[in-house]
Amino acid sequence: MGGRKVVGNGRLVTPAGVIEDGLLVIEGSKIAYAGPAASAGDALRGGTVVEEWDAQGGYICPGFIDGHVHGGGGADAMDASAQALVRMARAHAAHGTTALLATTMSAPHEQLLEVAHVVRRVQGTATGGARVLGLHLEGPYINPERAGAHNPVWLRPPSAAELAQLAAVAGPAFRTVTLAPELPGAEAAIRWLVERQVSVSLGHTAATYEQALAAVDAGARAATHLFNAMTGLHHRAPGCAGAVLADARVRVELIADGVHVHPGALRLAYQCKGAAGVMLVTDCMRALGCPDGEYTLGDLPVVVRDGQARLRDNPAALAGSLLTMDQAVRVMVQEVGVPLADAVRMASLTPAEALGLAHRLGQLAAGFDADVVVLDEALTTVMTIVAGEVVFKR
Repeated sequence: MGGRKVVGNGRLVTPAGVIEDGLLVIEGSKIAYAGPAASAGDALRGGTVVEEWDAQGGYICPGFIDGHVHGGGGADAMDASAQALVRMARAHAAHGTTALLATTMSAPHEQLLEVAHVVRRVQGTATGGARVLGLHLEGPYINPERAGAHNPVWLRPPSAAELAQLAAVAGPAFRTVTLAPELPGAEAAIRWLVERQVSVSLGHTAATYEQALAAVDAGARAATHLFNAMTGLHHRAPGCAGAVLADARVRVELIADGVHVHPGALRLAYQCKGAAGVMLVTDCMRALGCPDGEYTLGDLPVVVRDGQARLRDNPAALAGSLLTMDQAVRVMVQEVGVPLADAVRMASLTPAEALGLAHRLGQLAAGFDADVVVLDEALTTVMTIVAGEVVFKR
């Protein structure tokens, strides 16, 4: 439905801070005005408001962009079906996510091609939930020493032939590849991917500080779930974590659930990188919104209990999360002490910048896509809007 829509009586969250008496005007699928209500006269003149939503004093934020999510609502990207992607997109929209990258697990090449094909088909279509922006290939080009919840059977060095096939099948949906830079052929793979505008993220890696920096020099610009499944920070061997924390060229993912990363380490990352250098992600698996029990992540059995997902056969190993983007924002604000505007930036504009989409996503500004989340005083999602249409309302 077209027409003019208004979100008012709320506090508008911008990268620069919070506008206390904010107003958002939407025309069709785009934002026509975002700013103080007192200055919205021109934006409201000469047209009919077809819908008006009351934020009830809550926070009007740009929609959250999750660049690393495996599943939700009982579905997983590895199901390789459009229906699974739609279920994921709707489950996460209920928690403020308006766009996501469907993220794989390590698997046989033919299975990854099937997932890539489905993601390309769904990319850009209406899901009734979050937009599917494309594919994040996490594995199989990762180090068995840092496999985490990936099945070691499928791990292998980067293959030029496999990457070329994946790029051909996924097309513009091929967005991000996580790989371990110390593997044979990794540097050539990084250069090949960067030439094709695919973001390379360092992860599941035993790389030294020097190997990680060499990968950044080759074009890698992100780090997958910082601190998790990578060489940690030691004062005589800074490792991959030290390299990406110290290098301003790199944005880092953080799983801010208070389980994967201690709040003190979250604070360290924020102080090193700033809001422009941190991307909040969920790494969520299929059990979001489902009861405790046994599920799968990739082809490995996972037990979900008390809000945590762990490998059934190795309970010490976390297997993704049940995190949501609004919860990640809450943790950063309430447990880490980050200003709300910065926490929201880490969930919206920073990932948009990393994906080359900051010209239309990640901010509430005239001309941008009308992807919006309204949070209440407790920073819980009460309404999610994608392309000007309400996809979730509490």
